[in-house]
Amino acid sequence: MEAALTTALRLPEPPRLTVAGRTDSGVHARGQVAHTDVPADAWAGAAGRSTRTPEAALTDRLAALLPTDVVVQRVRRTQPDFDARFSAIWRRYAYRIADDVAHRDPLRRDVLWHRRGLDVTAMAEAARRLRGEHDFAAFCRPREGATTIRELQTFAWERTSAGTVSAHVRADAFCHSMVRALVGACLAVGEARRPPQWPAEVLAAGERNHAVTVAPARGLTLEEVGYPPASSFAARAAHTRRVRTLPGETG
Repeated sequence: MEAALTTALRLPEPPRLTVAGRTDSGVHARGQVAHTDVPADAWAGAAGRSTRTPEAALTDRLAALLPTDVVVQRVRRTQPDFDARFSAIWRRYAYRIADDVAHRDPLRRDVLWHRRGLDVTAMAEAARRLRGEHDFAAFCRPREGATTIRELQTFAWERTSAGTVSAHVRADAFCHSMVRALVGACLAVGEARRPPQWPAEVLAAGERNHAVTVAPARGLTLEEVGYPPASSFAARAAHTRRVRTLPGETG
């Protein structure tokens, strides 16, 4: 993406992209958001001699330069205080599983093929117990100086009309491996290896549990990122950067 922008805008060096959400190797993104700063003259010259806007011209140029599995759906100029990562108020992921060979589609690379049938009702009950603001240290890879307190706004499982199993996960932010670890804990419940209350017990313990298997990257997709009104970009970024504590804690 940075290389394509360098070519499209005729920049002397690649711009630095800031993206909204982490996508580990093998994880997919349908609704990623990114921002970068470019010189005013490069932006103004994006349309060349055409009558198109810089936004439309740059979108077309990037489509010609990027590989087919990377699509820029829209380009827009935004305020200087917008930050794709820190201005976000929530991220929404989906995790998709085919637990029956009859529902495996070889053309879908974003669905995990699972060998055992899953009890979706039990998984949904386990997920319900995890919603809310908690310290998710038990489901995160720790990073020095970073908080693991997150607000899990949505976590639900369903069996779709296509017969696959899908998780809907939304939070104000996620720490490293959090979604895949939550899915892994629910898979243990869905296979009847653990009771529905087990993931909540792991959460309450407050430390990584080796019994929680991090689910494979393949089934995970970043679907959408939400932002506040433009007037709140800076305030939201400052709010996101704070070191969070839970009620009753200090720091």
